[in-house]
Amino acid sequence: MSAIISGSVAFDTIMVFPDRFRNHILPEQVHILNVSFLVPQLRREYGGCAGNIAYNLKMLGEEPKTLATVGADIGSYSDWMTSQGIDQKYVYTLNEHYTAQAYITTDMDDNQITAFHPGAMGDAHKVDVPTDAGAQIGVVAPNGPEGMVKHARQMVEAGIPYIFDPGQAMPAFDGDQLREFIDGAAWVAVNDYESRMLMERTNLELEQIAERVEALIVTRGAEGSQIYTQGKTLHIPAAPISQVADPTGCGDAFRAGLLFGLLRGLDWETTGRIASLMGAIKVEQSGTQNHSVTGEEIKQRYQSAFGAPLEVAIGR
Repeated sequence: MSAIISGSVAFDTIMVFPDRFRNHILPEQVHILNVSFLVPQLRREYGGCAGNIAYNLKMLGEEPKTLATVGADIGSYSDWMTSQGIDQKYVYTLNEHYTAQAYITTDMDDNQITAFHPGAMGDAHKVDVPTDAGAQIGVVAPNGPEGMVKHARQMVEAGIPYIFDPGQAMPAFDGDQLREFIDGAAWVAVNDYESRMLMERTNLELEQIAERVEALIVTRGAEGSQIYTQGKTLHIPAAPISQVADPTGCGDAFRAGLLFGLLRGLDWETTGRIASLMGAIKVEQSGTQNHSVTGEEIKQRYQSAFGAPLEVAIGR
């Protein structure tokens, strides 16, 4: 079964500064700031919300249809998606742009300085949600703001139920726009911080948002997640992890688990636990698309984490 995943495809260039920013920035001189950091460690990762969700959903055995705009420099990322069997029919190359990319410098205190170039992502509104993809479900994830608005409306018109996942794009929208997204969506997925911002901007409490959709999912890190549905609040525990290597991309892995459960018609308790487990698997590896597990390994970890078997076909 397939899902349309509207969102960003991006390169993440990650640099590690083996010191602390505070040792090199003079607070009284920030008005004339001019600093340079030597970064011996550098890696380039494949990322972007749509790319990450698609990667994890493919790992679970589904057929993601990525809807994204990328630049002329997409070559190696495209080769990676091909090697993973990810459909790129709806990944459009805009040769006048670079692919979206983040440049992230992290110090020894885990402080980050990030510069983000949207590139082709900013023109996501120039492409349409396909009506011939046979998708049973969709996601509107962080992307160019105009593209998010357009793709949400097109999914409604096409009768494709979608998850609204505003993520880091939320500051781009006002209360009226966010309420339109919510009212068009079948489900809303946010983290704890985003849920507070969503309430503030829409003037709606979580229970009121939940009344407008089939389910509202709020992730709370190590505390697990809460699913508000049909007037009930389900508490989903976090899956145990062996180490915290890198939390980046955990939310995208979690959302792939939600999609899998929805596509398979699973109950929310099971769906939430699969999503929790996918986030845990991701956090144990650096980078957003470097983790890899088989369907049998997922089942074994599910049994170990939650004390119950996962009675569904899973994995590639």
